[in-house]
This record gives sequence, C-alpha cells and structure tokens, in this order.
Amino acid sequence: MQNNNPLSPHLQIYKWHISSLLSITHRIVGVVNFFAFITICFWTITLLFGENSYQPIEIFLHSAFGKFFAITLCWTFSFHIVNEVRHLFWDAGFGFELKAANISGILALTGSFILTILLYIIGKNFF
Repeated sequence: MQNNNPLSPHLQIYKWHISSLLSITHRIVGVVNFFAFITICFWTITLLFGENSYQPIEIFLHSAFGKFFAITLCWTFSFHIVNEVRHLFWDAGFGFELKAANISGILALTGSFILTILLYIIGKNFF
C-alpha cells in the first residue's frame, strides 16, 4: 500500500528557514571545531620537539591555503560562540517569536563574520 500523503515534509516542498540552516551549520561547525582542537593540540605538541619539527607547519600557515585555513577556523570558532550566545538567550526563554528568531539568526551570522574580520585584523597586526 502506497502512502501519497507523507507525514513528514520532503526536501522538495520544505521551505528552509534561517533557524534550521543555522542549526545545521552549528552542528557541522561543532564537529569541525572538535577536529580543529585536536589539530591545534598536535601542533602545540610539535613545539616540544624543537624548531625543525614545527617548521613545516609554519610554512603551511604562511601559504595562501594555510591563511585560508586559519581564517576559516577563525570563522567556525566565531560562529559557534555567537550562536551559543543566541542559544543562551533561548535557554533563558527569550527570542522564541518568529521575528525575533529570524533577527537573532541574521545577527548571529553577521556577528560571526564581523568577529572573524576583527580577529584577522588584530592577528595580522600582532604577527
């Protein structure tokens, strides 16, 4: 027996909302950050073995792809932090209205990009 009226929406008819997109992005970024923390820990451990063991990592970080990698990781950390602040407001019971959820989603997304740009400018001036 075939069911022509499914109970759950399909991707063809589902209209994406900013809250659902940010929720999916938050989960993906959380996994990326987990592996980024592991990578950063290994990079830090290589400092114990001397300058020669850290030199390939330094060359990588000064390449174009390495800079893109660092900026991308900066954005993932920024997005995760800003979106967590949004979730803290939700945990306190604020911002559940549709308009407030949409505005806070847009603010979280733009805030993460602004924070990334600020961190890039600060890091560029120090290093």
